[in-house]
Formats: sequence, structure tokens, C-alpha cells
Amino acid sequence: MIHFNDSGPIYLQIVEDFKLQLVNGTLKSGEKLTSGRDLAMKIQVNPNTVARAYQELERQGITETRRGLGTFVVEDIELVPKLREVMSKQIIQDFSMHMKAAGFSAEQIPALVIASLQNKSEEK
Repeated sequence: MIHFNDSGPIYLQIVEDFKLQLVNGTLKSGEKLTSGRDLAMKIQVNPNTVARAYQELERQGITETRRGLGTFVVEDIELVPKLREVMSKQIIQDFSMHMKAAGFSAEQIPALVIASLQNKSEEK
């Protein structure tokens, strides 16, 4: 279930959620997407918002519409690695910007990340 926030337009948040599902393996290459109307009802948004998100996914080359069949994730073996690279760069850039704005130095940030990752692995 998508949890919307005030960070941007809802249709772009839907697009980012689909990209995340592709990167983490929840959504697979060639898989059919839920119909726009069904998804709109499920996540409680206007069907036009979902239609706009689906159009954006297609514009970005992530999905394709097959007349009379629906919308599908494109079958491209390079799609997920490309998305992972772009997504990781954006996450790191955002994280770094916030950490620097909070006053952490470039030397402190990696040590804090390593410590956090070690704590998470010890909790399991």
C-alpha cells in the first residue's frame, strides 16, 4: 500500500512506488499491472491520477500498453539494473545533503552508516 506524503504530486509518488517494486523484485519484467480503475480504488485516489502515473511510466520506458490487454512492465533485462543505479544515486545524494545540512562531516557520515548497518544486523 502506498503511503502518500506532501513531497510531490501523487501521480509521481505512484510512479516511484512502481519503480521501487521493480527494484526490490515485487514487480517483475513482463508482468501485467493492475487496471487503473482497480488500483485507484485500492489506493483511494482519482482514476485520472493513476492514468497519469501509468502514462508517465510508459513515457519513461518502464511500461507498455498492449491494446485490449492492459499495461505491462517492459521486458528489458537492463531495466532493473538501470533503475537501481539511478535510485541508489538519488537516495545517497538526498541522504548526504541532509546529513551535511545537519552538520555531519564527510568523515563522520560513513562511520555512522556502518555503525547503523551493524546495529541492524545484530538485531536480527
